[in-house]
Amino acid sequence: MKVLYLLNFAGKAGTERYVETLVRYLSAGGQVEPYFAYNQGGLLVERMEALGVPVRRLEMRRRFDFRAARELAALCQEWGIELVHCHYLREHYTALLAKRYLPSLRVVYTNHFVQANDGITRFTNRILDKKQDQIIAVCNRGREVLIDNGWSGERIRVVFNAVDPEAWAGDRSESTLRQELGLAADAFVMLCASRFAGDKGHHYLLDSVKRLTQLTERPFTLVLAGDGPLLEAAQAQARELELGERVRFIGFRKDIKNLYKGSDLYVNSSRHEALSFLIIEAMAAGLPVIATDMGGNSDIVNDKTACGLLVEYDNPESMAQAMKRFLEDPAFLAQCRTRALETVQERFEVHKMVQATSQVYQAALSRPQG
Repeated sequence: MKVLYLLNFAGKAGTERYVETLVRYLSAGGQVEPYFAYNQGGLLVERMEALGVPVRRLEMRRRFDFRAARELAALCQEWGIELVHCHYLREHYTALLAKRYLPSLRVVYTNHFVQANDGITRFTNRILDKKQDQIIAVCNRGREVLIDNGWSGERIRVVFNAVDPEAWAGDRSESTLRQELGLAADAFVMLCASRFAGDKGHHYLLDSVKRLTQLTERPFTLVLAGDGPLLEAAQAQARELELGERVRFIGFRKDIKNLYKGSDLYVNSSRHEALSFLIIEAMAAGLPVIATDMGGNSDIVNDKTACGLLVEYDNPESMAQAMKRFLEDPAFLAQCRTRALETVQERFEVHKMVQATSQVYQAALSRPQG
């Protein structure tokens, strides 16, 4: 089937990783002939072009953009598109409105957030719901929020984000991170690779590191990878807290596997999280996890998976105590590392995600026009 992946901003975050994963594996398996359209360009455009995917820019100025909807319908006719897979409300609404001009078009929407919509958006969601064919929630909490936001529960399926374990296999000898930072081979290294933005929790994460220095005499280093509008503020805070070599800022990196392999523990401090690719990738690379008990993180880290610890968001004591346990309990660290690898195979392996998504596409295509 011909599928158009529609994204407003084609940058470098988790949603873009999700789209690239589907394009790679669904096309390799012959289930999908992929096409890509976007509004604002970025790294994903380059990656789609490198994969040989036809790419077109489609200006989408607002949610209810009938001009963009007509242009999308025309593009789908030109390319013979059967289904549009979109990811945020702007392009989602645009795709649903395009059915006015191309009734045969089918629309699948993946919701990557676990945030409540405002009253007006909930109202418009309910109006447009009758045009919706299928929705993917990437976590169980996401499905609940979608229903609260006005979408019909019977057309919402939970499909976890996933990774290819083989892509993250290997050992520490492959990493140059410790040499780059001048860290000893036996140093305890924690990694957080989130963008520096308000919902990522760096402010309280740094407070947690300060608290950890008061709880243990064991040496450690927290490596912070990423860029974003609050990077300078975080660097200033680290200086004010006199964290020195305890925290190392290394900027945005494309060699994320190199960072995982050079670390002992992955830390997620986010306020809003659906189902983080970074957490799953880190686990596939053999890292146990500390994650905030927000959004879909509990679908990854829980008593059954036993691959890490959940902590309370914006509670430095909770985070610091979890860090301390990993730092001072090697047996627990090793146990969680083993379970992290097993959990990825059991629940977050890429072919499971691809098969489930293909089934969603088939369900959308088989839905009567209306």
